[in-house]
Amino acid sequence: MFQTNTPQITVDEVQKAINEKKDIILLDVRTPEEYSRGKIEGSINISVENISDQISTAVPDKNKTIYAYCLSGSRSEVAVAMMKQIGYANVFSMTSGLLMWRSKKYPLV
Repeated sequence: MFQTNTPQITVDEVQKAINEKKDIILLDVRTPEEYSRGKIEGSINISVENISDQISTAVPDKNKTIYAYCLSGSRSEVAVAMMKQIGYANVFSMTSGLLMWRSKKYPLV
């Protein structure tokens, strides 16, 4: 949908940022039910349907680096496009989402 102009980040880059304790926000844009079944440690959950209403409260600093993810990368692309429209400058969609994360055997909690 927004693939051509949505900034992407790979699962390897996300894992590296976590390991290096970079100052990032991990944003899970799946449903609360999906989130409760396994998430990347330290992530926050705002489902894609609620991004416009809730992101400004959850992350008031629009210059903060945000890595959004979902199961496959589709919803996170939509969420990133929405956040860019309301002024977030450093937002990225994790390419291939948790499907790729799991295939790399990276941890979930």
